[in-house]
Amino acid sequence: MTTKSNRKAKKKSPAFDQSQPKRGGPPIPTSPLVEVRNSEVHGRGVFAVANIAKGARIFEYLGERISHAAADARYQDHDENDNHTFLFIVDRNTVIDAAVNGSDARFINHHCDGNCTSVIQNRRVFIDAVRAIKPGDELGYDYEIGRDKDDPPNVDEIYACRCGSPKCRGSMLEPVPKKKVAKPVAKRRKPGKVRNVRRPEAKRRGERPRRRA
Repeated sequence: MTTKSNRKAKKKSPAFDQSQPKRGGPPIPTSPLVEVRNSEVHGRGVFAVANIAKGARIFEYLGERISHAAADARYQDHDENDNHTFLFIVDRNTVIDAAVNGSDARFINHHCDGNCTSVIQNRRVFIDAVRAIKPGDELGYDYEIGRDKDDPPNVDEIYACRCGSPKCRGSMLEPVPKKKVAKPVAKRRKPGKVRNVRRPEAKRRGERPRRRA
């Protein structure tokens, strides 16, 4: 007979380590190549004070590393009409909240045709230049904030983009998926005339970590 005393206790899975990863070197909170000052796009922005070469690693998106559950609980009362956010999804386990001990990277504004991009390496978020940046230019990258089914009808207005780029799509949200056009049904072939057609492998669509709204 099995009793409570001789049952093997279930091992609890250890809490996920949310400390700053050491792989890849020390944190890069700022850079002598940039400065933070007022922006015409929105609030404060990050501007180059020296030439930045294409492909250069500028600095790192830093802040408190927390779980998704902790991030949801922390901002559960966040006004849905407020687009101000410093949350950046790293992966399924971690969200960086740059509102707490955040680096200068948190001030980079959204730009539909940005001169920078966010790169995830070793569970860290770096900001790299995608083209040459001249002194005085404001840094920007595409937030690509994800869309949710429960978004308010005016969500694109809430997250309106003011980057001024000719390629501006008017919103910081990811583009609305295009509706698939129904293709005409192919005529059935007669028995004995089935072609051996090899279908191309479907490309796996990777989810790019992005700022959370």
